[in-house]
Amino acid sequence: MPAKRSPARRPTMKDIAQRAGVSESAVSFALNDRPGVSEITRDRVRRVAEQLGWRPSTAARQLSGEGAATVGLVLARPADTLGVDSFFLQLISGIQEVLAERHLGLLFQVVEDVDDECAVYRRWWAEHRVDGVLVVDPRTDDARPDLLDELGLPAVVIGGAPDARHPGLSTVWADDAGAMAAVVDELSALGHRRIVHIAGLPGLAHTERRIRTLRAEAERRGLAEVRSVTTDYSDAEGAAVTRRVLGGAVLRGAVQEGGTVEGSLVEGGSPPTALIYDNDVMAVAGVAAATELGFSVPGDVSVVAWEDSALCRMVKPWLSALSRDTVEFGRTAAKELTSLLDGGPARAVRVPVPRLISRESTGPCGA
Repeated sequence: MPAKRSPARRPTMKDIAQRAGVSESAVSFALNDRPGVSEITRDRVRRVAEQLGWRPSTAARQLSGEGAATVGLVLARPADTLGVDSFFLQLISGIQEVLAERHLGLLFQVVEDVDDECAVYRRWWAEHRVDGVLVVDPRTDDARPDLLDELGLPAVVIGGAPDARHPGLSTVWADDAGAMAAVVDELSALGHRRIVHIAGLPGLAHTERRIRTLRAEAERRGLAEVRSVTTDYSDAEGAAVTRRVLGGAVLRGAVQEGGTVEGSLVEGGSPPTALIYDNDVMAVAGVAAATELGFSVPGDVSVVAWEDSALCRMVKPWLSALSRDTVEFGRTAAKELTSLLDGGPARAVRVPVPRLISRESTGPCGA
């Protein structure tokens, strides 16, 4: 197992003073915009501070060495998909329960992509804004673990498989492969042979695990018309893909390097008899789209949602769904982070496999 790298050292006012050739008090005057130094010195000090990547601390606790009393969570997803996603609301609820018990704050930020997320981590670290971070949506090609190792910032990765390359990071993960296998078992037992998985964002580690498992389970059973297509998790894309696959089209795809499935919809094929959606919002939108096209659920097509929620029981028919305690998932992640902050070892913690709850939206294949 590789040794944990020494954390990078934050630049200090002493470093700036040495580089700029002035006293530490002059640096303090210049950076705090106080009188006592010339404008030429002030400008030189500020340029050196920028070159070194220095940032001011943001609270008295940090200045006294007590820590920030705050942990961070950055989400690199389309902002317009978050308001209807029950998973993150429940996850954050569980996280907040544990943090509140420890009188820790949660600093939350939404960004465009992983590059922006990494920039936020660097800024938080430089400014002493957070004591640790919770990392969501692990990628198949992920730069964040290396960065967090470099910074020495305590972190818990939520949803990623254990990774021996980063022994300093804790992981809380769920068995997506086992959950997908259970769904395929259920649909296969009901006679379904044409299954489309309407997946979430491409490149996410859990999306790729689900796609790979579906393909492996289909090959094991000799099911040739089982495919996945990725979306942005939104109700709009969930409905749009549903209309395309049910409107006389068949999805054809191939597993590319790294496990990513590239799907294409080809007109003229037989529509699927079962649809698996990667969240509850897309599943509800999919049922509405199927009904608009004249399909009966589950008479013509069965539907399974990955995340169970109240939404799954507010539509007709009630949706079969994979259920897990997402609030407890959040609690577990927060407890692992507070353990790291207390000096505990990094660990890989597996939460229970999501359980399939069969309701009215799944039935025997009628095709």
